[in-house]
Amino acid sequence: MASLKPQHLSFTTTSRTHLRPLGVTIDDSLLTETKSTQKRKLSQKRKTLSGSFSTGSHLSPWPTYISDQTILHNRKPCSDDYQKRAGSWQQQPLGTTKPRYLEQLENYLRQELLLLDLGTDSAQELRLQPYREIFEFFIEDFKTYKPLLSSIKNAYEVMLAHQREKIRALEPLKAKLVTVNEDCNERILAMRAEERYEISMLKKEKMNLLKLIDKKNEEKISLQSEVTKLRKNLAEEYLHYLSERDARKILIADLNELRYQREDMSLAQYPGIWGEDPVKLTVALKMARQDLTRMQMELNTMKANFGDVVPRRDFEMQEKTNKDLQEQLDSLKDDYEEVRKEHEMLLQLHMSTLRERDQFYAELQEIQRTSTPRPDWSKCEDVVAGGQDRWHVLAEGKNSDQLVDVLLEEIGEGLLREKDFFPGLGYGESIPAFLQFDGIVENKKPTKKDVVNILKDAWKERIAEEQKEKFSDFFFNFLERRFGPSDAMAWAYTIFEYIKLFHSNEVMSQFYAVLMGKRKESVYIKQKETIAQLLKEMTHADSQNEGLLTMEQLSTVLRSTFPFKKDEKIQELMEAGGWHPSSSNADLVNYRLLFMEDEEGQSVPFLQKLWEQYLNEKDEYLYELKQELGLELHDKVTLPKLHEALMTIDPSLDKQTLNGYLSQAFQFPVTELPEEGEEKEEGTVIQLQTALEQLQMSDVRRMGPREQEPAT
Repeated sequence: MASLKPQHLSFTTTSRTHLRPLGVTIDDSLLTETKSTQKRKLSQKRKTLSGSFSTGSHLSPWPTYISDQTILHNRKPCSDDYQKRAGSWQQQPLGTTKPRYLEQLENYLRQELLLLDLGTDSAQELRLQPYREIFEFFIEDFKTYKPLLSSIKNAYEVMLAHQREKIRALEPLKAKLVTVNEDCNERILAMRAEERYEISMLKKEKMNLLKLIDKKNEEKISLQSEVTKLRKNLAEEYLHYLSERDARKILIADLNELRYQREDMSLAQYPGIWGEDPVKLTVALKMARQDLTRMQMELNTMKANFGDVVPRRDFEMQEKTNKDLQEQLDSLKDDYEEVRKEHEMLLQLHMSTLRERDQFYAELQEIQRTSTPRPDWSKCEDVVAGGQDRWHVLAEGKNSDQLVDVLLEEIGEGLLREKDFFPGLGYGESIPAFLQFDGIVENKKPTKKDVVNILKDAWKERIAEEQKEKFSDFFFNFLERRFGPSDAMAWAYTIFEYIKLFHSNEVMSQFYAVLMGKRKESVYIKQKETIAQLLKEMTHADSQNEGLLTMEQLSTVLRSTFPFKKDEKIQELMEAGGWHPSSSNADLVNYRLLFMEDEEGQSVPFLQKLWEQYLNEKDEYLYELKQELGLELHDKVTLPKLHEALMTIDPSLDKQTLNGYLSQAFQFPVTELPEEGEEKEEGTVIQLQTALEQLQMSDVRRMGPREQEPAT
C-alpha cells in the first residue's frame, strides 16, 4: 500500500491534464445509451484489461519522478521543493519501464481513436468517448478515490450538458441574425442605388442648365458685337453724308460765283443792252454781294450750330432700331436673371438634398441598430380560416395597424366559437340593462352573417316604430320578440360579444357605438337617408334606366348632393367609385354597384369613403368651433357664447338646427332653451370639452359656407 499511494497521486495529476479538453459539445446520439449498457461494456473491457494486470491486486511499480515531471514544469528552479525533487531524480534508475496496465490503457486508447471516423462533424464528440471510458476504468479500480473522481466526472458532465443546451439555444439566434443582416444589407444597397441614380440625374440637369447659361451668354455677346458694329456703320454713314452735303453747298456757291462773274463781264462788254444805269447796277451788285456775304455768314453759323445734326427720318429710324435692340437686351437680361436664380435654387435644393440624404442615412443606421424586423403577414395565411385567398381579401388595402385588428378579430372569433357559455355580469349600476343577469348564459355561436342580419332587422324595426324608447331597452325587447323571453338574454350576450369584437365591420361597430351611448342613433339614420338621397339623384340622372352613368354625370350628381364639399373631396369619391385621372369623362360606371354590401355587411369603398369624409368634416367643424371660441378644453362656455360661435362659423344654420345643436351640447330639451335676449339661470354654463364630446356624438354637419356671398 505504500507503493500504491504515490501512483494514485501521479495518476490524478495526469488524468486532470487529459480531462481539461472535455468542454467540447457531445452529440445527443452518444448520450442516448443507457447507463446499464455502459456499465456492462466497461466491466467487460475492464476484465479484458485486468487479465494481464499484475498479480496481488496491486499496481505495478512506477517511478514517481516520471509522473511528477508533468507537475513540476511550472515550479521555479530556485525553490526548495524543486531542489529536493531534482536530487530524487538523480537517485532513480534510468532503465525503469512503464507499468503494463498503463501501456494497455494507452494501446486501448490508440485503437479506439483509430476506429473513430474523424471526418464527420461530430468527430470531437466521438473522440471524447474513449477518454470517458478510460476514466471510468480508473474510477472503478481506485476504490479509495472513487467518490472524488466520480464527483469530478459528474461536474464535467453537468458543465458539458449546460454548454450543450446553451449552444442549442443560440443556434436559432445565429440563423436569425444572419437573415436580418442580409435583409439590412439589401435595403442599404437599394437605397444607395436610388441615391446614386438621383445624384446622377441632378448632375445631368445641372450640366444642361450650365449649357443653357453658356448659350445665353454667347447670344448676348453676339448681340452686343452686332450693336457695336451697327453704331460704327452709322457713324461712318453720317460722316459720309455730312461731307457730301458740305461739298454740294460749296459747289453751289462756286457755281453762283461763276454765274455772277459771267454776268458782270457781259454787262461790262455790252453796257447798253439792259438799258439800266451802271451806277445803279453797281450799287445793286454791291448790295447783293453784301447780302451774299451776310447769308454766307449765316450759313456758316448754321453749319457750326447744326453740323452734328442728322435728318429727322434717319434719327427716327435709328432710334427705333436702338429701342428694339434695347428691348431684346432687357429680355435677355431678364432671362439670364431667371436662369441664374433657378441655378441658385437648384444648388440650394441640391445642398438640402445632400443634407436630407445624410440625415436619412443616419436615421437608417439608427433604425437598423434599434428597430425590429417588420412582421411577415404572409405567415397568417395558414392560420386564418379560409387560407390564402381569404387572407388576401381581408388584408387588401390595410396598413399594419389595421392588419393587427383583423388578426385579433379572427383570433377572437375562434375563441368565441370555442366558448359554450358566458358568465353573467350581475346587476351592477355600470352594467347595461340588457346584460344584467346572474349565472351562466349559453353561447348561441352564430355566424357573422347571422349577426349582421339580426342587427339590420333591429334597425329597420327601430326606424319604423312610432313610440321611441331607450335604445338599449328597445334592443332587449326586440330580442324577446324575435327569440322569445327564454333565449333573449343568451342572444343579447352573444351579439354583444360579437359587436364588441369586430370593429372593422361597419354594421357591428356602428350598432355597438349607438348601443353603448357613444353615438346618437340619429347619426346612423341621417347617413342612411343621405345614401338613399344620393342613389335617388343618380337614378334620376339615369334617363335610360340602364344603371350606367358617365363620369361627368357622376361628378355633377355628387356636386349637387354635396354642394359644400371641396373639389378634392369630390375627386376622392369619384376615385373610390372607379374613376382614374387617366380615364375620360365619357367612361361609364355602374352606379348601383357603388351601394352594394357583402353578406357580412361590409360596404364597397365608395360608401366607406363617404362615411370617412363625414367623420373628418365633423372633426373639422368642431375644431373650427373651438378655435372661434378661443378657449381651452377645461374652460367653461356659456350658452350665448356658443350660440354666437355657431352662427359665426356657419351663418346658414336655421333656428331649429341651431337649437338642436345647443340642446345636445348642454343636455336639456329644446323647449327649455331661452328665447333670444333671455338668459337661462341654471345649466347655461358647461365645460367646453363636455360640450364638444356631446356634439361629437350627435349628427353635426355644416349647413352653408362660413361667409355669406353678397346678393347679386
